[in-house]
Amino acid sequence: MSDAEKSGFLSKLIGPKKRWRTYKARVKEFPGNYRTAVEAIERYLMHFVPTDEDSNASMFEDLADLFEQAAADGTPIREIVGEDPAEFVEEFARNYSEGGYVPARARKQLTDDIARAAGNETGTQDETV
Repeated sequence: MSDAEKSGFLSKLIGPKKRWRTYKARVKEFPGNYRTAVEAIERYLMHFVPTDEDSNASMFEDLADLFEQAAADGTPIREIVGEDPAEFVEEFARNYSEGGYVPARARKQLTDDIARAAGNETGTQDETV
């Protein structure tokens, strides 16, 4: 890993660039509703304080693993995240970081994005944008 990858805020937030790009390429291959859910969770996770770049890279890779397996098994998104997606993400992030401040608008955006993604599973559309 180069010195440039080891330093800087972005590196500390998302980990080494190569791992980040690999993660993003994996997510890009997910079915639409799973990709939408992961991207919403990813945005929300950006509010958490990183402990180190390796644990944060692992956090995103584990998120991809979870949704990749769920998509392969046909597990509904709501079965993964439950009724309160913010609570799910915060609990998930506690395994990797010390926490962070999440603005109310970010919580609402996550909830709306997951509702939209979960609605796409059943063929219904959530029109509350």
